[in-house]
Amino acid sequence: MTLTHRGFLLASLLCAASVCALFLPGLPGDFVFDDSHNIVQNTGIQLQSLNPAALLDILFSTQFGGATRVVPTLTFALDYFRGDGLDPATFKTTNIAIHALTTLVLAWFLRSVLLVAGTTPVRARWMALAMALAWAAHPLQVSSVLYVVQRMQTLETLFMVLALCSYLKARHAQMAGRPGRTGWMLAGLLWVVAFGCKEDAILLPAYTLALELTVLRFRAGDPVLAQKMKRGYLIMALLGAAAFALVVVPHYWSWDAYPNRNFSSLERLVTQGRVLCMYLWEILLPLPSHMPFYYDWFQPSRGLLHPWTTLPALLFLFALLASAWRLRHARPLFALGVLLFFAGHFVTSNVIGLELAFEHRNHFPLIGVVLAVGDLLALTAGRFKVSTTNIVAACVVLLMTLGGTTIVRSRSWDSGFELAQTSTRLAPGSARAWNTLCVSYFELGGGAKADNPNLDKAIAACGEGAAVANDSITSLTNIMAFKAIQGSVTEADWDRYLAHVRRVTMTPENSNTIWVLLNQVRNGSHLDENHVLETIDIFNQRAPFKAIESAAMGYFILGHTRQPARAYSYFARAVETTTDPSFAEGIAEDLRKEGHPGWAGKLEALATERDRPRSPP
Repeated sequence: MTLTHRGFLLASLLCAASVCALFLPGLPGDFVFDDSHNIVQNTGIQLQSLNPAALLDILFSTQFGGATRVVPTLTFALDYFRGDGLDPATFKTTNIAIHALTTLVLAWFLRSVLLVAGTTPVRARWMALAMALAWAAHPLQVSSVLYVVQRMQTLETLFMVLALCSYLKARHAQMAGRPGRTGWMLAGLLWVVAFGCKEDAILLPAYTLALELTVLRFRAGDPVLAQKMKRGYLIMALLGAAAFALVVVPHYWSWDAYPNRNFSSLERLVTQGRVLCMYLWEILLPLPSHMPFYYDWFQPSRGLLHPWTTLPALLFLFALLASAWRLRHARPLFALGVLLFFAGHFVTSNVIGLELAFEHRNHFPLIGVVLAVGDLLALTAGRFKVSTTNIVAACVVLLMTLGGTTIVRSRSWDSGFELAQTSTRLAPGSARAWNTLCVSYFELGGGAKADNPNLDKAIAACGEGAAVANDSITSLTNIMAFKAIQGSVTEADWDRYLAHVRRVTMTPENSNTIWVLLNQVRNGSHLDENHVLETIDIFNQRAPFKAIESAAMGYFILGHTRQPARAYSYFARAVETTTDPSFAEGIAEDLRKEGHPGWAGKLEALATERDRPRSPP
């Protein structure tokens, strides 16, 4: 059946609209995991009016996810405004709309790629629609769409695909002998916006290079221009490799464990072979049971054979990449897909000390897998002379299967409690999953009250998390907090807790648990004062507090313990480490008002000494 240009537009709009229905079962769900500090606790997004000054304040507010992520932060603020507060469904509706819009744009991008690769116009339109729908309906997308904070990732993908569309438009013009300035300028503008969503938008040149190596092949109507493009990309690749080797690697490399991780740079690199193979397994066999959402159970590789799957995984990925290079002319679409998958993971699977695995990192790379698999399926159908009717039937079955599994997975996101139960079932070794279930029980029972009927269930769930958490104290901290509410904390509980605090890696997640205990004390729960102060000291020794954190510890000790003298050292550290003179002045002023003029004077002298210019040696 022939599909006209207008028909393709209507069909792509229909695909985009139909995709929305797959994620609707997850709308009633809660904010989860990193949504907490990026959205729920982020007062910077609490937009009260749409006047320009308020919107500018949002743009220049603290970006908890990353320094440049102003675009998603602004959209969070607009959702807060239109939802009259923190309504998860309002935020998720926007995420679904972004996903639908990306599906629409992706269909047009894939159509352009297929056409430039030599596919007939009719076939290119139908294949582009099928592949865009397969990308959008894949169950792995659930954690990108319904996990609200990953709008940073989904918005970046949207603008990156738009930038690639503009790049193709410019290159089409150049191949026809025209300059293509409009496409180039628009691609640059869209790239800037993508940077305003997430930092790994830096990968756009890698994606355009993949296009040139496979389907575009540096072609241009002007032979001189074609040669200039080849030289330009070669220079860009060499400069990029040099910058990576001489700047990025030395900056991030750590032979020992990263300061806030339990693996080194080398261990992270070899582990990523297993991680990428796991991603491919989830993509190619898309069962919800293969996608647990939490991946803190995934252990780093300590060598090429520890575990033994490390070396085979690396060899498989090398063979896949080598085959793409070898087939870049014979099967350009397959090669492009493979190159896009690897390029899309270049930042998150490299030397930067990020966590080992997250599903949302596949949001853009999944485009590459769909393209490669689509090309292989087309090759298979052609080799075996499969009829058009059978091809259409197979595509319908495949897309319906993907959609069905996505609906099933979306349903597990319809409440925080359901997601927690599903996650502990799929990843029983995940401390985060058990801790989420623990907190869900606690909240369902009414929160911090002694007669909370679910406290024992919450403690039991956190006990499961503590049992599997070799390098986490989140569950143990919650056990201490919940037992404090009950008034049942024992000396044995303290011994176990403090032993873990002294041993675990001080990841950001572990470091932040100290505030859970302090909040319990502030709320009136009884916790042994000496043990609380000992805990504060251990945390400070293992992961020294920032200036504002040190000051907070000082105020806590001063106001909530019977040993106020121990507060001074934390105030002193805050003054010594702050870069803001007014912050130190404020602490001294507060202490003078609280009846500690001696401390105030000593801190002022300390601040003066710190700011005094040093004479050259």
